[in-house]
Amino acid sequence: MTDLTVDAVNEMVRQQFPGSTNECTELGDGFAVARRLITPIELRPGGYISGPTQFGLADAGLWYLVFAAIGRIEPMALTSELSIRFLRPAIGEVLWARARLDAAGRRNVVGTVRLWTDGGTESKPTATAQGTYVLPT
Repeated sequence: MTDLTVDAVNEMVRQQFPGSTNECTELGDGFAVARRLITPIELRPGGYISGPTQFGLADAGLWYLVFAAIGRIEPMALTSELSIRFLRPAIGEVLWARARLDAAGRRNVVGTVRLWTDGGTESKPTATAQGTYVLPT
């Protein structure tokens, strides 16, 4: 079993999803932080980061949170449901997501995610999401 570190999570992501540009930057007790360097293809007219890009990073942040919640990397933890609310335009070169643990059980992990850009702060999110991951049996 791999130690639960940011480097171990990112190495697993590189091996399992070589095209992913999401990165885990921090893991802690009940939280995980993810980031994504934004490319021009992810921008909408006006320079806004697309909704699907924000949704994808929220999902990745929750996935990393699952690892923090259960204390190990579990690649087969799967999204059960995820909803997102877009609060304001996301403009920037780096998108950030902080996932916080709401509840963890034997089979499910529930978390809330706040997203913001390098041009803003976590206290003024561009979107919030909440979702549930199911753990393999």
